[in-house]
Formats: sequence, C-alpha cells, structure tokens
Amino acid sequence: MSFLADVRARAAALHRRVIFPETADARTLEAVRALKAQAVVVPLAVLDPAAPASHAAVRALGVEVVDPSADARVDQIAHLLYAARHEKGMTEGEAARLATTPLYFADGLVRLGAADACVAGVCHTTADVLRASLALLGPAPGVHTVSSAFYMVVPPFRGTENDEVLTFTDCAVIPYPTVDQLVDIAIAAARDRRRIVGDEPVVAFLSFSTYGSAGGPSVELVRHAVRLTRACAPDLAIDGEMQADAALIASVAARKVPGSVVGGRANVLVFPSLDAGNIAYKLVQRLADATAVGPIVQGLKRPCSDLSRGATSDDIFHVAAVTALQAHDGAATAAPAPEENKA
Repeated sequence: MSFLADVRARAAALHRRVIFPETADARTLEAVRALKAQAVVVPLAVLDPAAPASHAAVRALGVEVVDPSADARVDQIAHLLYAARHEKGMTEGEAARLATTPLYFADGLVRLGAADACVAGVCHTTADVLRASLALLGPAPGVHTVSSAFYMVVPPFRGTENDEVLTFTDCAVIPYPTVDQLVDIAIAAARDRRRIVGDEPVVAFLSFSTYGSAGGPSVELVRHAVRLTRACAPDLAIDGEMQADAALIASVAARKVPGSVVGGRANVLVFPSLDAGNIAYKLVQRLADATAVGPIVQGLKRPCSDLSRGATSDDIFHVAAVTALQAHDGAATAAPAPEENKA
C-alpha cells in the first residue's frame, strides 16, 4: 500500500471531525465532497458570512454546517480569544469581531472540542493561520516553537521497492531558528512522524559540514542543537551535524560518519534555516518528481494545518487526512454540535 493510501485508510479508521473554514473557495468544496464520499474524515463546513452566495453550495455538500453569524458558541470563543490576547492589546470588540470570522470560529470550535482539527490556508496567509491557531489553540505542553514539516514521498533510492517518505523540517514557518527552536522543531517532527508515517524517526541535523569538516556560526548552532536534543530526547536516534548525502546514503555515511546510528538511514531531515528547507523541498519535488504533502503545522496543542494558497483540491484532501492523524487521543474529542447548528 502506498503512503498516501495508508494515510487515508488510517485516518478513516479514526473518524476525526475536521473543520474547514474556507468554504467560499471551490477547491475546499471539492475536497470536502471527496473526503465525505470516501469517509476519510468527518467534515464540518463553516459558512462564510462575507460570501452568502456560497452558502447554497456548502449546504448541498450534505455535511455538518456551522454558521458563525448565528452560533451561540461565538461568545465563548470571543471570551477565549480576549483572555489569550488582551495583554497584547486586543480589545473585547476586536475579539468579538474576529470570533465571527470563519478562521477564528473554526479554531475556536477545535479549542472547545467540537472539532478535532482545522484545515485552512487556501484563502489565508501562513501568518493568518498561525496567528489564529496560536491565539486559540496554543503550543503543546513543553513546546515553545510551532513549526512545520513536509512529508516528501520520493521514488526508491536506498534499495527498497517502494517509495520512501522523508520528513523535511522546517520548510515554512521559522526563518532562522535558534538552538532552542531547532530542538523543538526536531522533537515535534519526530513525534508527528510516528503518528503520520507510523515508523521510528531517524533524525539528521543537516549542515554544509559533517562532523567538523567545516566551521562557522551556523555549524556551531547545529552542533549545539544536536547536543540539546539528545539531552531532551535520549530515546531518539539523532545525529549531526552532517551533510545530506551522509544522512541519506549508506556508502557515503560509511566514509564520512562511520559508526553513526543515523548516517545513511535518516528519514527526518532538520534544516538549519528556512532558506535551506524551503529550497530543498521544492527542488526535490520538481527534480525527483516527489509528492510534497504539507506544510503540516507541528507543535500545536491541537492540530491546525496551513495549506499553500496554491493548493489543489487533492492537496487539501491529503493534508486533511494527515491532520486527522495528528489528532491523537490525548488532544481529540468528538463533541457534536448543537442540533440547531446542523445542516
């Protein structure tokens, strides 16, 4: 079974309630229709009060529909938002206004347990999506940095018959991570890989240097991050700093990093900057004909994924399935909406 087929099957078994706030966009409607038809998730669709012409098409999907302009939970969401942001200058009036917007309302329902996860981003910037999710969901316990990963489905290159899945992190959120942020990024990526791919993470911290072959500020930063990550997560297979070929190819690893528990086996690649990660994923996607699933936001208390504004309906479909797998039992509930909020 392919990775994406496996993700769809495992997501379907969980029956997660995933909410979609961007239903005025035709790509979202198409994805929701397919997700419902294949029973991959239980979709919830948010009506956009600013786009009344889209309401009929949303209701025709045959999924649960919620309307922020007429939902009693808006006041509760506004209260949560004000409590989270008033010290940073948010007024009660601003919180009340934002609570009626589809994105904040959707994240509010995730916070309240009426949905397990949110998928957005085709109509909002990454900054918009993260701002709402951080305000209403916040980081997971022990996490100070919310970041992202792409799950790169690449043709076989290590002697296997099947495609391989590599985690590339961070490729979309943190431009120049500090040492502590790299630690958070690596640990969050490893934790989510177990949920999403289902195998054991093997984490390589990448650099232009391998085991001291070169020096410089970025190399020292990566070395420090490796030491701290080992201390924070002693059970993880972690190594670095190393170049990408040593991380991925056993014959190269035998020469450059002999004895490494990671060399040649890495499946989680931690990049030292957003420049490196973003460039790498796009090159692999285009030159290796890889499938890039993401960006998947990692490190939130409850999952909210950030789609590319250029996402296709298939992209939305697959991100929703992956996001459902992030909604593990410890963070997910399935409280139904009040009867009057159902289509």
